[in-house]
Amino acid sequence: MSWVALVFVVSCATANPVTITMTPPPEPTRIPVFSTIALPAPRTRGTRTLEETLAQRRSVREFKDTPLTLDELGQLLWAAQGITHPAGLRTAPSAGALYPLEVYAVTREATYHYDPHAHQLVVHARGDLRVPLYTVALMQDAIRQAPVTIVITAVYARTSKKYGEERTPRYVALEVGHAAQNVLLQAVALDLGAVPIGAFFDEQVQNVLALPREHQPLYLIPVGHPR
Repeated sequence: MSWVALVFVVSCATANPVTITMTPPPEPTRIPVFSTIALPAPRTRGTRTLEETLAQRRSVREFKDTPLTLDELGQLLWAAQGITHPAGLRTAPSAGALYPLEVYAVTREATYHYDPHAHQLVVHARGDLRVPLYTVALMQDAIRQAPVTIVITAVYARTSKKYGEERTPRYVALEVGHAAQNVLLQAVALDLGAVPIGAFFDEQVQNVLALPREHQPLYLIPVGHPR
């Protein structure tokens, strides 16, 4: 894994400049692809109306140190990209039903890749990568505090094979917005908080999470119990 060291220079009128170099995080241990965790079946009926959920949605940036349940995590991931039709149609609309998005969940225990077809987690990297992710996302505290950060990436080639290079960026940008809003509303319905984050260093996020090169990160969404 490559890493761009972050260097800070401290100076004042009476002292020589001091250079402080942050030590890069350790390489995450990769787990075989067959390491999977089945998720509880998603629920399709909640306790709030859609209108109530919309009215209560706010960006939440401070979280308690309380882990999410497997049911909560599964429901959030299903909201992002869950299968809702025998033909493979999903919770978020996609241009040409080509589904370029790939979703990951960064937790204290591991980083997981969501498999929407089996509604399961595939262990992508073991260990807590939240602080390294926070470091390459402009040190935004929500990423370090939240028990889960959902990472939405895109494989642009899936869309461009039909719509070409000119229209694809627009269609993918629209789609990731649909998926992110689904996550934000689902968080409210679960009495959780969330915030969408687009400020980060793309290549460093890919490196820290050891993402496949074609999985381009577009959104980070920390989710947890509001403080």
